[in-house]
Amino acid sequence: MASSSSSSSSSSAPTTPSPSFTARIPLPPSGDSPPNVESNSALVPIHIVTTASQLPTEFLEPSPQHQFIIGFDCEGEDLCRTGALCLIQLAFPDAIYLVDAIEGGEALIKACKPALESNFITKVIHDCKRDSEALYFQFDIKLNNVMDTQIAYALIDEQEGKRKRDDNISFVDLLADPRFCGSIYIVCLHPGISYDEKEEVRVLLRQDPKFWRYRPFSERMVRTATDDVRFLLYVYHRMMVNLNERSLWHLAVRGALYCRCFCVNNNDYADWPSLPPIPDTLKVDGNDLEEEILSVVDIPRGMMGRVIGRRGATILTIKEGCNAEIVIGGSKGPPDKVFIIGPVKQVLKAAALIRGRIIDI
Repeated sequence: MASSSSSSSSSSAPTTPSPSFTARIPLPPSGDSPPNVESNSALVPIHIVTTASQLPTEFLEPSPQHQFIIGFDCEGEDLCRTGALCLIQLAFPDAIYLVDAIEGGEALIKACKPALESNFITKVIHDCKRDSEALYFQFDIKLNNVMDTQIAYALIDEQEGKRKRDDNISFVDLLADPRFCGSIYIVCLHPGISYDEKEEVRVLLRQDPKFWRYRPFSERMVRTATDDVRFLLYVYHRMMVNLNERSLWHLAVRGALYCRCFCVNNNDYADWPSLPPIPDTLKVDGNDLEEEILSVVDIPRGMMGRVIGRRGATILTIKEGCNAEIVIGGSKGPPDKVFIIGPVKQVLKAAALIRGRIIDI
């Protein structure tokens, strides 16, 4: 990322002030030619957004006539249902928007609600669970139509017979994978910046959880926020061509279930969008495809230790015995629930094993 004195701005947001920063976004891949920083990337403006009028009209007013894909992420102070959402990052092919929830407040985030809930805008994100939780409990936004790169990575590995369920890739490791980003990530890095800066920021966040609350934005804040979204459109295109029809359905339904995961309510998610059905083309004799569900297991107070076991041994054994994703809220909560995502029979099996640990003293 570089400071810029240019007066250029995204054509889709004419009221946005001239940007102070720019960044390189890698362009969608074309063939197997080696990446070149000039020909395979575009220098785009970074806009810090404090009012809805600074955002593109097609984002604020989703339409079936104009469907598109964006990179998406959220930052906050210990981001979860109670940890304040401070920033939403949006990566378009021609600009990056840093939507400032601190300065813009609830009105600005609520202006994003139609887009974040829309079926017409695909939101590419890496691990949507906590982002969705914060949006739901703090702004009543039901994040919808996501392409979660963490899920996609797992599905591609499953297709290739490389992966067991519940072995999740980090975003940094995903970007380093030559199948999906790799060398293009390196050539687009800011001069003098290495993979190590991600770890430095993680240390900073542990030392000072209010990092994302500070205003005005420092250059490091802008750079870090931008790096979390500017590669996502490139990764999206690299991943989608590797997913077969069955995996594409899994990607859609698991993305929807991940969005719901920590958003526990009293109506069994009845007010959320419907889950994608199994495509007719996959409903054939001999196909073992099952509907996928989310099950929430309530754990009595003081019993979570039995479910997890010493050094995680018990929950690991349960995970290894079931083809399902098992998520525990941990320190951010909810502390008394276990979330299970996967095919119906596998979810029921995992839930039974967990409940068995509660009563099997």
